[in-house]
Amino acid sequence: MAGLQQTNSEKILLSWVRQSTRNYPQVNVINFTSSWSDGLAFNALLHSHRPDLFDWNAVASQQSPVQRLDHAFNIARQHLGIEKLLDPEDIATACPDKKSIFMYVTSLFQVLPQQVTMEAIREVEMLPRHSRVTREEHIQVHHQQRFTQEVSCFTFLLSSCCSKVVISLLPHKFGI
Repeated sequence: MAGLQQTNSEKILLSWVRQSTRNYPQVNVINFTSSWSDGLAFNALLHSHRPDLFDWNAVASQQSPVQRLDHAFNIARQHLGIEKLLDPEDIATACPDKKSIFMYVTSLFQVLPQQVTMEAIREVEMLPRHSRVTREEHIQVHHQQRFTQEVSCFTFLLSSCCSKVVISLLPHKFGI
């Protein structure tokens, strides 16, 4: 399914994030959904490029996911000029919105240093695919399954109907 494949821009952005957060053992970003829900990835990304802005250990160890997310969004707004486009409560869920996170991380990418190595891109290509299906992907698969079932049902009804028509025409055509 084309909708489930990562685009080149997603690979590059994910590579940049992984490369930037490599020195933060609590952070393992593998997607643009669940990897961000605890707030650590946003803070690690900011801290990796601007360690002067806050104490990483204080943020990582003492705050809840909503507090960490709020912290990251406030730091990005105050020091990088990125509007607080996301609500921490919407991100601190099991499956936050992929497009929203992707858009926000893209905003960070535009203002922070952007060096991405080929090694980081190859690493992203080797990540396990679809460890967690997003809501949009689940809906897409569900609709495709429903469509397949409807087509199968229609094909069965059509074949059943056509065979009855053929059987009922046989006596007339062949004089049976």
